[in-house]
Amino acid sequence: MHNVVKLLGKVAQRYYPSRMLSFEPAHIFKVLQVIHDNVKASRSLLIEEIGLGEGSVKTLVKHLKMNELIITSKAGMTLTNKGKTLFSKLGEVISAETNIHECSITVGKFNHAILVKGLAKDVGSGIEQRDAAVRIGALGATTLVFRDDKLFTSDKSHDIPIKDRKLTSIIIEKLGPENGDVVIIASAENKKIADLAAKRAALETISNHEKHS
Repeated sequence: MHNVVKLLGKVAQRYYPSRMLSFEPAHIFKVLQVIHDNVKASRSLLIEEIGLGEGSVKTLVKHLKMNELIITSKAGMTLTNKGKTLFSKLGEVISAETNIHECSITVGKFNHAILVKGLAKDVGSGIEQRDAAVRIGALGATTLVFRDDKLFTSDKSHDIPIKDRKLTSIIIEKLGPENGDVVIIASAENKKIADLAAKRAALETISNHEKHS
């Protein structure tokens, strides 16, 4: 997976003697996504989509430019070839996302599901993913694995099949999981936090895999 989390972490690294940063790799991931999906993305769009203040977004953009991931102009921002490559590598392992309804296995009104390819074996009880989501402001996260063409809660000692047919149908339709994939659903009090929390939990899963591979 080419150490994608380390590359994002490098962008989110504090440069002495600058102040403590209010963004982290999940924010970098989201910014790359927004710029990729919007021709000539503006700074105001990033503020709206990410939920950070103007000063934080200005610093974040500066870090992206320092790492040669974006080009800025009066018309807006675009990804460089290096930025496109990094975003493409992220897409190889985090290949789909969707908002889902509140249900029996979620813990908040707003829920964002994200698919992590092929890392079911790297997931235990889902506590690491939950903690990663909570640290960015989520209420919690539910981690599922796709095995034998079915969704299970992620506990290697005792797999519990998901009985919510509507949820299962939405996940299969929107995310298209294959056997061995992981689905993380982050729950929060607003959509932006749920989105960022799902990304953070996904990056935590990838990071754990990279450390042990």
